[in-house]
Amino acid sequence: MTYRLILLLGAAAVLAPAQATFEGQPAVMLSNDKLTLTILGQGTGFAELLLKDDPSLPSPLWNPARMSRELGRNATFNPGTGHFLCVDGFGPVSSEERAAGLPGHGEAHLQMFDAHSLRQARTSEVTLVAKLPIVQESVSRRVRMVDGENVVYVDTTLENLLGFDRPVNWAEHATVGSPFLESGVTVFDLSGSRSQTRPYADPNPRGQNQNQSQRRLPKGKDFTWPMAPGIDGKTVDMRQTPNDAHYLDHATTLLDPARQLEWVTALNPKSRLILGYVFRRDEYPWLQTWGNYPASGKFSRGMEFGTQPYDVSRREAIGMGSMFGAPTYRWLPAKGKIESHFLFFYAHVPEGFAKIDDVRVAHGQIVIESAGKRVTLAASLAMTER
Repeated sequence: MTYRLILLLGAAAVLAPAQATFEGQPAVMLSNDKLTLTILGQGTGFAELLLKDDPSLPSPLWNPARMSRELGRNATFNPGTGHFLCVDGFGPVSSEERAAGLPGHGEAHLQMFDAHSLRQARTSEVTLVAKLPIVQESVSRRVRMVDGENVVYVDTTLENLLGFDRPVNWAEHATVGSPFLESGVTVFDLSGSRSQTRPYADPNPRGQNQNQSQRRLPKGKDFTWPMAPGIDGKTVDMRQTPNDAHYLDHATTLLDPARQLEWVTALNPKSRLILGYVFRRDEYPWLQTWGNYPASGKFSRGMEFGTQPYDVSRREAIGMGSMFGAPTYRWLPAKGKIESHFLFFYAHVPEGFAKIDDVRVAHGQIVIESAGKRVTLAASLAMTER
């Protein structure tokens, strides 16, 4: 990454980002008195999120290298660690795109980004910028924290460097992992209900061999979140992390059309910790859920919000056009820009929080409700409905 020298601009100071490494990869640190976030230089991935009041508590974000070490296996860095940016592309590529060098999930997550930091008043931020040479787009990502808040604010701009309108595929590939993702404990809630199990092309409900996890869900079946049909005829509660771990799950949910701000949460009631996201529905109408629950107990689960229901090829997403009456891509104007805005929070919750009923953003606060109980987080830069 490129680091800039300190410059004073009025009340603001442009600083060299706090350098770090994560699993041997270059990274920068963003922190306040509540949280510490490690951001990878490659792809702007959010690799680790820690609470300042107890840094011994695990990061909720998936770290496959650490899990491999804990199992005594070779610990190879995975660019899909934690929360990474999928743009322009979310899913596999065509044979022609592959021959042209385009990777799955878009170029952004493999690009090295230039970074600079800014400190002004109570706000710290890191801005990361890269060009995507194959699709000829530019990405700028601003990540902010405010002192006294358990919230991270993310604003991203995608610029078209070409002179024609184009459809784009964009997803925020947020993934949680063990030990925060705990068998029979961690639960997931979201602001949507109309759902579908993934329409797999492969009719075999198992993996490539009998040692791999087994799919629990039949392909291409509509359901109402959270109760999905199971292959065995029983109902599967998609909120729950399974006890009998040897499963693979994959489904999508259309987020609530009546809302402007959508949300998804992962809650560990035993540890009394919550990770949540709030984002605009007109930017991300879909929430893809996948869960990998192997017998080893090293779990991962995606809570991926994006422009399309599933991580599929560009041709498939754009050819689909819409699903459940909602679009499956966004337009990027000729020589123009589009933006996205979301926030995420990581915080303690009180005893008795077992299911999240609602997450609202208003008047500089995030209000999280559970069965009549409430947690309120300061969020001075929070998005408003529009």
